[in-house]
Amino acid sequence: MTDATNETAGAPVWARDEAFAPALHGWGWLDVKRRPHSCASLEALAIAVRNDHQCAILLVWTPEQARMRLPEEVDDLGEALAVARERWTRDDLSAANTRLRWFGILLAGFATQVFLQGMDFFAKDAARAGQVLEWRQRVILAGRAVLGSTTLGLALLLFVVFGFIPWYQARKRRADLGSWNSAGNATRIHALRFETWLELQPAPVTMVLLALISFVGLAQLLPGDSIAAAGLVKHDYLRGEWWRLLTAPFLHGNIVHFLMNMAALAYLGKRLEVFARWPHLALVFVFSAVVGGDASAMLVIANSVGASGGLMGWLGFLIIFETLHGKLVPRPAKRRLLAGLLLTAGIGLLGYRYVDNAAHLGGLLAGMTYAAIVFPKSASPKRPGATLTDHLAGAAALAVLVAGAGLAIWHIAGAGPSR
Repeated sequence: MTDATNETAGAPVWARDEAFAPALHGWGWLDVKRRPHSCASLEALAIAVRNDHQCAILLVWTPEQARMRLPEEVDDLGEALAVARERWTRDDLSAANTRLRWFGILLAGFATQVFLQGMDFFAKDAARAGQVLEWRQRVILAGRAVLGSTTLGLALLLFVVFGFIPWYQARKRRADLGSWNSAGNATRIHALRFETWLELQPAPVTMVLLALISFVGLAQLLPGDSIAAAGLVKHDYLRGEWWRLLTAPFLHGNIVHFLMNMAALAYLGKRLEVFARWPHLALVFVFSAVVGGDASAMLVIANSVGASGGLMGWLGFLIIFETLHGKLVPRPAKRRLLAGLLLTAGIGLLGYRYVDNAAHLGGLLAGMTYAAIVFPKSASPKRPGATLTDHLAGAAALAVLVAGAGLAIWHIAGAGPSR
């Protein structure tokens, strides 16, 4: 079937027969590192699937099919997959329970420490003033200290992101295990096929941006105050240092902030680059980062760093873009974007003391506006193409990003006037 015929029939690129690589000889499987592994028979392939403890099998092939396929698309592997899924979800939930327990212990420990320090501090403070606090007053004041603790707020945020949410997802996957059946898993297979195809697609410009942020992250390890040098220091920006809007997105406040943004950048960037093409990846990031940074400067006094404005722009762009191009992405995959938006909103509420919600909201609205203006609604399953104008504008935006990263490193290293 030709590409044009598939598109006329309403099949997006990831759902077509030619979405995956041609099958090799006999039976075998492709691992997550794109390495092929041959098998002597269907039974041997089923054993490999059944014994896949690390979810390493990405695709499989058989003599009956011209192309590689998901294991879920081969009926004869159903029993082996059922065994593997039961083990995956059990092990996943066990690991998630352990993480939840340890993060809970750490959170409780932080809370206890802050509470006891508060009890001691307020008792000593009252004694210095010649007063004696009742036990109940000390408890109330220490409780307020717990509620107002920035350190404890960060610990709670880490508990939610790395403890509770993975546990909830693992528990849900375990509960959904029984719904994998021949009559009701077509929608799941579509979503798996989409995510697998997306994982296999190249995204070179996304990798460039990941590299730029990594280089600036390494520069932040140099002695000195990197945030003062190249972050969005509000009073410096408002008095004319506009370049901080371009350097601040490449800086991060700590390793957790860096890793969370890098993970979001890798997923959202590839998705946007593959479906909307690379010029819009760079353009949306620059536009959203600038709008988000300016919103932060207008509404937030504290200094700001991080790629969150650009990332929220990508998220907002994809939500609108995929809504307007409904045949490009399966519905379960679209729900992941909405879940990401809700998660970000929840993190913003929990960590309002140190999360720049103004930059998040400004970037989100900028990305949504860009998608609504540049990409009109379409019923076609074909990915939009990029024009010469798109390529020129995208190249200019990419040059701005490279210049922003270079300028950030220059200032951090002490060569700039701000040092």
